[in-house]
Amino acid sequence: MIEITARGGAYRKGLVTAAERLSPEEAVVISDLEGRGLQVPQLHDVLCGGHVLVDDPQLYEDWQFDKISYPRLSSHHHDIDKGRYPDFGMRGQVVREKLHGRTEQGTWVQLEKTPAAFGQRKLPAPSDLRHLVDYLVYRVTRSNVGPWGLSRMTERHPMYLSPNLAVPTTLTPPVARSLTRALRRIEEDDDVTAVSQDLAAAFTPPDRQDLAAELGQSLSGRSGRGLFGSSEVWVTETPSRTAAAVLSAPPPSQAGPRRIGDLHE
Repeated sequence: MIEITARGGAYRKGLVTAAERLSPEEAVVISDLEGRGLQVPQLHDVLCGGHVLVDDPQLYEDWQFDKISYPRLSSHHHDIDKGRYPDFGMRGQVVREKLHGRTEQGTWVQLEKTPAAFGQRKLPAPSDLRHLVDYLVYRVTRSNVGPWGLSRMTERHPMYLSPNLAVPTTLTPPVARSLTRALRRIEEDDDVTAVSQDLAAAFTPPDRQDLAAELGQSLSGRSGRGLFGSSEVWVTETPSRTAAAVLSAPPPSQAGPRRIGDLHE
C-alpha cells in the first residue's frame, strides 16, 4: 500500500526506503487501519499526520506493544480520563512517532514528524524543540505535520474509519411523530404487497406504540433497521432442505385450485 500511494502522491523524500525497513509493529498499525476501511488514497493523509478516529476501542489495547510503546503526554481528546487511558507513543522508520489514545467510542491515532520526550521526566532535547517548530507550522497552516507531509485532517476535522452508526440518539417530538407516521405508512403498504389484502388483514403485525424508538437500536453485529443500521448485510442461515424439496416437487396431477382449508388437511 505504501509503495502504491508513493507513486501518485506528493511526499517528503525517503518514504519508499523507509517502507523497506518497516517494523512488524508498524505493519500491524497500518494493517489494522486497512482492515477497518482505510483505502490507498486515505493512506496519504495518514502518512502526512492526519488525525484518525476508529470506532474500535480494542485497538487502544492492541497498539500497546511490549518494550517499544511508552506513555506520552498530548493535548488530544482532553475529555478522556488520561489517568485511566493514557496516550501512548511508538517510534518507527515509517511512522516516525505514532501517537494513539482512547476516545469515548473507540481509538484515535496520529503520526508525527518529530518524536518528543514529553511526559518522560527528561530535560528538553533537540527533538522537543523541533516538535515545537512543527506546532508553530500547525498554527500557521492549520495542518498537522506528519512524517511525510502536511494533512488538513486535524482533530477538529478528522478521518473516520469503521464508524459505529448504531449509536443511540434523541429525537425531538416533531421529528419522532413524523418518523412514526412514515413507518406506519410503510408497514401498511408492506401488508398488501406480497399477498392478497384479505389474507394480510388476518395476520396483522404487532401494534407497537412507538415505532420511532426502534431507530438506531444497537443489535448484535451493529445491526439496525434499514438505513439507520449497518451498511454491511449478509445471510448466515443455510438453505432449508425441506423447503427446497417442497419447492422443487412436481405440481399435483389433479387440476383445479385448492382451498386454504385443504392445506391444513
